[in-house]
Amino acid sequence: MIVIRGVNFKSIEGIALWPFVLVKTRNPSERLLRHERIHLRQQLEMLILPFYIWYVLEWAVKWARCKDRSQAYYDIGFEREAYTNDQNPTYLETRRFWNFIPYI
Repeated sequence: MIVIRGVNFKSIEGIALWPFVLVKTRNPSERLLRHERIHLRQQLEMLILPFYIWYVLEWAVKWARCKDRSQAYYDIGFEREAYTNDQNPTYLETRRFWNFIPYI
């Protein structure tokens, strides 16, 4: 994982763009880094490009249903898995392959 610090985002604290994690602050929390590492694992499992396609399509469908961009973001299966498990320091050591599926 390559972390690039000090990137200027408006409301985004961090983003995982394989193989990089871009973060807003110079000293990101372990929780934020763990959250983004979960996304890196998801991206790798899906062979990177299909992850981004799925992510955008799932967000668009959920946005069309709920009419709320923020809620659609939090309802994406990838985000649900990451937010549910980003406080667990051993999650990636025990995570099963394609474990985001139950969160969809």
